[in-house]
Amino acid sequence: MTVISEQSYDEERALYGSRGVLLDRCRFEGPADGESALKESRDVTAQDCYFDLRYPCWHVDGLRMERCELTPNCRAAMWYTCHAVVTESRLHGIKAFRECSDVTIERCDIASPEFGWFLNRVRMKDCSVESEYFMLRSRELDFRHVILHGKYSFQYVENALLERCELHTKDALWHCRNVVVRDSVLSGEYLAWFADGLTLERCKITGTQPLCYCRNLTLRDCEMRDTDLAFEKSDVQATVTTPVVSIKNPASGTIYVPSVNEIIMDDAAARGRIVQTKSLK
Repeated sequence: MTVISEQSYDEERALYGSRGVLLDRCRFEGPADGESALKESRDVTAQDCYFDLRYPCWHVDGLRMERCELTPNCRAAMWYTCHAVVTESRLHGIKAFRECSDVTIERCDIASPEFGWFLNRVRMKDCSVESEYFMLRSRELDFRHVILHGKYSFQYVENALLERCELHTKDALWHCRNVVVRDSVLSGEYLAWFADGLTLERCKITGTQPLCYCRNLTLRDCEMRDTDLAFEKSDVQATVTTPVVSIKNPASGTIYVPSVNEIIMDDAAARGRIVQTKSLK
């Protein structure tokens, strides 16, 4: 591996097509304002580097970033890249990942609108995220202890596992398919409308009108606080451990809940059962 230390690059395609390089404390910035510094490269490791220019890592096969900073000027940093591992880094440019595969992200600070679109096989752990349209249409996700603030997250995702996460986000998980969420906090309006095959286990759910128009929806021992107009037109099997403000027109299935302030069944097609039992805690 070729080691490049403490160098600064600002020209267009500065290290285009590199093979087997270790970048140590390098900086990608400067008046030339060049793009695509590492485009079409293979087996690249960047440690303690600073990226302030656009499109640095497009079409890279084998990328490792450690303790790097990507500024808001570093837009669209990783596109069409595969086999990427990013750890202990600041990812602050818009659209940081898109159409990448086999991605691992750990212990990172992410502030990136439209992060993670059309990804395949992603592992994320111990990260904080601020983003809108986070992970749109991505597949095969394994997320552990991710704290997210934003809007419209995880829309159209497929085959995902989220454990010990916090999602403070409006319109999360819309149109998702085959997703399991465990031991997590889900806070925000209009949770998971039109989901198919969503399973929530021991989650804490808050926000108006959650879980409507769903198919094959399962809740196991979940809390639902300050939730109203829940489960409208959904096919649901649920065990809820807290009182619910209101439930409206579940299409089918059974909802076990300690109590409901208001049950709205004004649609003749709504056949879901609501069983109130004080024995649940």
